Amino acid sequence: MPPQVSNDHAAPPLVEPDSTLLPASAPSAGGPSSMWRRFLGRFARGRERELGWYRRIFVGSASGPSTYFLSRWLFLRGLGIVYLLVFLSFSVQLEGLIGSNGILPAAAYMDAIWDKLGVVGVWTFPTLCWISADDVFLRLLCNGGVVLSICLILGLLPVPSLIGLWALYLSLSTVSRTFLGYQWDTFILEVGLLAILLAPGQIITSLSRAPQPSRLAVWMCHWLLFRLMLSAGLVKLTSGDMTWRDLTALDYHYWTQPIPNPLAWYAHQLPQWFQKVSVAGTLVIETIIPFAIFGPRRVRFVACAATVLLMSVIAATGNYCFFNILAIVLCVLLLDDHFLRCFLPRRWRNLPDRPRRHSATNHICVVVAAVVIIPLSLIQMKPRVFHLNLTDVEQRIYRWTAPYRSVNGYGLFANMTTSRPEIVVEGSNNRKDWKVYEFKWKPGALDRRPPQVAPHQPRIDWQMWFEALNWQRGGKPKEWFRSFIVRLLEGTPEVLDLLAHNPFPEEPPKYIRAVVYDYEFTSEAEYAETGNWWRRTHRGVYVYPSNLPDKK
Repeated sequence: MPPQVSNDHAAPPLVEPDSTLLPASAPSAGGPSSMWRRFLGRFARGRERELGWYRRIFVGSASGPSTYFLSRWLFLRGLGIVYLLVFLSFSVQLEGLIGSNGILPAAAYMDAIWDKLGVVGVWTFPTLCWISADDVFLRLLCNGGVVLSICLILGLLPVPSLIGLWALYLSLSTVSRTFLGYQWDTFILEVGLLAILLAPGQIITSLSRAPQPSRLAVWMCHWLLFRLMLSAGLVKLTSGDMTWRDLTALDYHYWTQPIPNPLAWYAHQLPQWFQKVSVAGTLVIETIIPFAIFGPRRVRFVACAATVLLMSVIAATGNYCFFNILAIVLCVLLLDDHFLRCFLPRRWRNLPDRPRRHSATNHICVVVAAVVIIPLSLIQMKPRVFHLNLTDVEQRIYRWTAPYRSVNGYGLFANMTTSRPEIVVEGSNNRKDWKVYEFKWKPGALDRRPPQVAPHQPRIDWQMWFEALNWQRGGKPKEWFRSFIVRLLEGTPEVLDLLAHNPFPEEPPKYIRAVVYDYEFTSEAEYAETGNWWRRTHRGVYVYPSNLPDKK
């Protein structure tokens, strides 16, 4: 790929309207480049009317190629805020999830990898926890992420801060396994990696002295947003799920999503025609609008507005932690400086007339990253989006790069869940009288209103949703859930802190069981009569009464 590929790179006006047309008196110099400019000048002079019409509609009043100084400035600070939310969210759950007394202790995991793989495990499982995986070091990683996030927000050492944030989050993701294994956990790693290539190499970021953003790095961010959105739409259409094809997916989505929020109940009450129109609009935004990302500047603005609208609606009706915020932050790079100057304070509108170009080192790094990332991203899309098998070579490449989680395939809600099994965990001392362990955020008591928890992500509440789907598919309890039950039988404080209520404050129970119910939102009439947000039906038992060997 050429080193300066960009939507805004100087090109023939009919191909890229952001380029400035050469005047008839433009000075010429020798060489192929000069000959090409003279050819473009003659081509443009013969088509002033057509090009003027084209520019008025698709480009607007901006002249010259688009620049992204303000866009980059806002993007990096937005990313810093997202990183800060992520590290703060995980820090309050860390000890209960992967601490020494947690559900899946990181130290025991690292010891098992070393015993099995030895030095090879260092490449296969990239993490700073090879230094140490005790609670103090894990806390240090989280606190380090908070500090570096603040540095990025303040514009201090942006490149080192971004490298550190990427390394810290990768380290925690590797040892946290299923708890940091969601698509948005890999999404933030990929955005963070591209941000390193985009950031200015300054000690303190200054717009007046900032080097010009790499156009290829900006294009790669556009490519990531394109893949994210298009994959989300295509997986819905290629999965064979009938709820997307007959536009009934939203009849189920609001109450079957992992953790509904208060507006989800009201959205579920809307008429079916509105739900179908909403599904159709979602599919249009996810399958057609992404191509506008590579269009002229005003077309890119349409892509930005449509994507932000969809992400805002999803965030308003569901608790999807930091995912929607991060996608909106990435959309900022679809807006150029000419557009943003209209909305920012006057002191931020003066950009350098002759900005410094990025360094040769940055240029080489961006080109090498593009050569690696673009083919890898296409490989990732083959099985997930197009259901194509990878070749042997592609499989080897995937295995080599997968541990770093920084070039990924995407596609959420390919198959809409049409029922909501919910696991209720109970304890007892006599196997007759059972008391419920209430979770903080997931559905439980029928009269408890769906909570607003995003941008925080309660990892154990999310895992309970997936565990219930595992029961629905006939699966056996997964490792993390079996360990969770053991921790409850032991009365481990770090794990109990993840829950809203411990029904056995004095002493842990002798027995634990997991019962499954089907949950549904109530109707407006049912809510008016009972005050309940949910109704439920008993479905069966997931884990029969279990106890520790020495407790009978």
